[in-house]
Amino acid sequence: MSARRRIGAAIVLALAWVPGLAGCASPAQPPPADAGPSGEITVFAAASLKAPFTEIAEGFEAKHPGTAIGLNFAGSSDLVTQISAGAPADVFASADPSNMDKLSAAGLVDGAPTIFATNTLAIAVPPDNPASIATFSDLATPGVKVVICAPQVPCGIAATAVEEAAETPLAPVSEESSVTDVMGKVTSGEADAGLVYVTDVLTAGNKVKGIKFAESKTAVNAYPITTVATSPNKNLANTFTKFVAGPEGRKVLTDAGFGTP
Repeated sequence: MSARRRIGAAIVLALAWVPGLAGCASPAQPPPADAGPSGEITVFAAASLKAPFTEIAEGFEAKHPGTAIGLNFAGSSDLVTQISAGAPADVFASADPSNMDKLSAAGLVDGAPTIFATNTLAIAVPPDNPASIATFSDLATPGVKVVICAPQVPCGIAATAVEEAAETPLAPVSEESSVTDVMGKVTSGEADAGLVYVTDVLTAGNKVKGIKFAESKTAVNAYPITTVATSPNKNLANTFTKFVAGPEGRKVLTDAGFGTP
């Protein structure tokens, strides 16, 4: 219900109790206990979730007529900054627990977050692989233009963990604020290779070639989701988070290449 309609409803109820106006007016009845979710919410989700969450939102709206799910995608750390600054988010889905912890520390999480998916890194290269990348160590070859996520972003945190596990420090030509931006550098030909998620490689199709590497297993990202404490429609927000973590949402995520928690 819109703010204008809510205000209108409140005025009608107030007038019903004014002496001389009440007449035979009946007391307001509470909604049925089994009333389904309604209204609108905005979901702030990690950039790597764009494709599956778009599909999940469409499926949710089809199952729950009268609902509308708005989506905002960016790097998890950027989303935390936006929410902390007062951005109107109802649900937050992070690409790692550490950024969710920041939101929790700020008192902006409603209940315990739920881990709903996992993801690992892969190397994305142009289809013709001009730098002949075959392994993670190839990314450290002098002259190779490699792009990774910034260290505060989940995919950047994972990249650092992989570098340490492989004992292969990288010298990236740029560090991006989201995995989407890393992929953009590769598909535009500005980079010889980029560290992205396996799910991003699948989504990109024939625009890139994906290369898996054993060291990626040392940095598995867990994705948590929660209702934001300041949400004005927690009923709908909670229902959506359960849908994401439930069988219908999990199928979409699995089809997109995400692992199960």
